[in-house]
Amino acid sequence: MFIKSTTLALALLLGAGCSHVTPNYDARFGDAVRDARKKMTLNPDAGKDGNPIAGMDGRSAGESMKQYHESYKAPPPAVNVINIGGQIGGSAK
Repeated sequence: MFIKSTTLALALLLGAGCSHVTPNYDARFGDAVRDARKKMTLNPDAGKDGNPIAGMDGRSAGESMKQYHESYKAPPPAVNVINIGGQIGGSAK
């Protein structure tokens, strides 16, 4: 009797281990990303509109991107501040 009940318990445990327990998670997988993308889109119907976009021309945009990239090649020098807890200018009283 003990062997039969142990065998049955093991069979039930193995069967439970193979079951699919996340149907709700899988059904909504990716919803958060799609929702965030929708909320970040300024005009979702922009592709349906044939009007050109007003803004910078190509040459100005290219120059500003070039200057932006160049700013990371030579960062500004670091300021060395030694005055810790003191006053700037004037005398201490």
